[in-house]
Amino acid sequence: MMTDDMPEETAETLREARDALDDGFFPLKLFQDEDLHELEVERIFGQSWVLIGHESEIPESGDYARRYIGDDPFIFVRDESGEINLLFDSCRHRGTQVCRAEQGNTSHFRCPYHGWTYKNNGEAAGIPQKTKAFQELDREEYGLAHVPRLESYEGLVFASLAEDGPSLEEWLGDFKWYLDIQLKLPEGGMEVIGEPHRWVIDANWKTIADNFNGDSYHTAWAHGSVVDLELGGEETVGHAGTGESMDRHIHCDGHTTSIRGFEDEDVFLTYPDEVVDDLFTKDGLSEAQWQVARQALSFTGAIFPNFGFLHFGDTTDDPNKDVAPFFTIRKWRPLGPEQMELWSWGLVPKNAPDSFKERMYKMYTSNFGPTGNFEQDDVPIWKSITEAAGGQFARSQNLQLNYQMGMDWMSEMSLDEEWDGPGFAYTENLEEGGMRLFHEQWYEMLVGNDREDGIGTSMNVEVES
Repeated sequence: MMTDDMPEETAETLREARDALDDGFFPLKLFQDEDLHELEVERIFGQSWVLIGHESEIPESGDYARRYIGDDPFIFVRDESGEINLLFDSCRHRGTQVCRAEQGNTSHFRCPYHGWTYKNNGEAAGIPQKTKAFQELDREEYGLAHVPRLESYEGLVFASLAEDGPSLEEWLGDFKWYLDIQLKLPEGGMEVIGEPHRWVIDANWKTIADNFNGDSYHTAWAHGSVVDLELGGEETVGHAGTGESMDRHIHCDGHTTSIRGFEDEDVFLTYPDEVVDDLFTKDGLSEAQWQVARQALSFTGAIFPNFGFLHFGDTTDDPNKDVAPFFTIRKWRPLGPEQMELWSWGLVPKNAPDSFKERMYKMYTSNFGPTGNFEQDDVPIWKSITEAAGGQFARSQNLQLNYQMGMDWMSEMSLDEEWDGPGFAYTENLEEGGMRLFHEQWYEMLVGNDREDGIGTSMNVEVES
């Protein structure tokens, strides 16, 4: 455990938090802590694979968009050869950011300070008065810096600031089985529609990570207005552990997903029959994946540390309209111990009719956009957690939050031994193992260990060896 290079008080705080987690507790004060924030930026966001965007956002050569990892600005760009790059947005002369718009198309980026110019693959192309001012400068050594590692999975582009470590394939592990259901179900895959929404929330980023790592317990209380307004059914946002639906919480290689569906029914997330019949394909999916997709009403998932997705059916934006599905991916970027920037994209089947794409986009924005129904329920809650964590009382009293739901001595919980997918599949969604799994990995990376030290075993029930 590499804690020698951090203050002893911080190291002791982390040790206490890890010990508490074994008993199903986590300190409230850690949802707003300046010292831990600096460590998180360095050791979690500086070492993890972080979502940058989707390939479909920059389809043509020269297309670009500004993106961030932690505090670092980057240019997400497709160069003239069609390759995708992630360039550090800082001129090699004086450090000025050279990308002056949020998105666009260009063959070159020019620094506004002294005019140094770069091709869209990062190569230095022009240095004013070079023959007099920089006679011996080797232009090849002064291109924009590339992110150390950049990889894609089914159109999703991730980057890592670490020079080495697990590949993206290894980072995702067998959780790709669940991602594939979301991304490969329609022929031609998924594409982004519209621009990503971004907005700042006065809340610690771990509050939303908690939410996406399997909090089915909150839906009936926090999102009860969706039912009251007749925008969604009880099976979508009703009480966890009740009703006729088949619910599974799955922990797989450090990531989580919650699935709600109906056994032996053709649900397909309430996509209309014409989309299912014309676009949905078993190509690229196993029979077991196809059956999960066929029965699914909704998916919620999280990839460590800050990627989430929602693929929902059985909701509407107007009680006078039929229900329709939506699919959104998002990431939460920490701006400080009490603030994050939320990025959110809407995805649609690439080959679907334009009219259906527009309907899906409207469904996405009305439910999980900045002013969406679900979003307005969640954000004040995350903010209030952060406010309570930042005061003196939570720290002086060392108040512990309860994460014991699903632990074998607290709740009736069992593994689905018949589940055909990878990971641990729990037969109830009244469990908080996914949140404990997130905090275990959070701890391991903060103290300098490999995150794999925090994964690979059941988080709820004893598994027979």
